[in-house]
Amino acid sequence: MAKIYVFLAEGFEEIEALTPVDILRRCQQEVAIVSITGSPFVTSSHGVTVKADLLFEEARFDDADVLLLPGGMPGSANLNEHEGVRQALLAHHAQGKLIGAICAAPMVLGSLGLLQGRRATCSPGFEKYLTGAEYTAELCTVDGNIITGEGPAASFPYAYKLLSILTDEATSETLQVKMQFAHLMA
Repeated sequence: MAKIYVFLAEGFEEIEALTPVDILRRCQQEVAIVSITGSPFVTSSHGVTVKADLLFEEARFDDADVLLLPGGMPGSANLNEHEGVRQALLAHHAQGKLIGAICAAPMVLGSLGLLQGRRATCSPGFEKYLTGAEYTAELCTVDGNIITGEGPAASFPYAYKLLSILTDEATSETLQVKMQFAHLMA
C-alpha cells in the first residue's frame, strides 16, 4: 500500500484533486488530502469547499511514496508560492519518489527545475512554464518519477496511470471496468 499526499490550495480544480483520491482509495492506497491554507477547509476554483484530512503543518512527508498537485487557477499559483510545498517536492524528487501534477500544476515542477530534460504535459497555454521540458500535449505523460496530466478530462487516465504504477496494470484495468471507464474508452 502506497502513501500519497494530495496538496490543496485555494482555487484548486476539484476533479483533478478528487478523481485520483477516489480511484486510489478504491484500491486501498493510503491517500491524505493536505491543506496548505492553514485551515482544514479549502475552496476550489468553482466554489466547492473540501475538508482536508490534515494541515500542511501537521504532515510529515518523509513517509510519502507520492506527492500530487492538482491544477486549477489560482490553485496552481498558490501551490507554487508555498515554500513548504516547494521544499517537500525537492526533497521527494531527490529521493527519486513519484510526483504527479496535472493541468496548470506542472508549472510548479517547471519552476523548481524538476522537468529539465523530461517529457511532460499540461493544460494548453501553460507549456511555457514547463522549463526545460519537452511538451507532449498528451492526456498523461510519464517520464521517470514524474507523471503529468493535461487537464480536467485527463483526470481519469491520469489517476488510472498512477494506480497502475503503484499497484499493477491488472488492478488498474479491473477498476476501469468496474467504474465503466473501459466502456467509455471502447
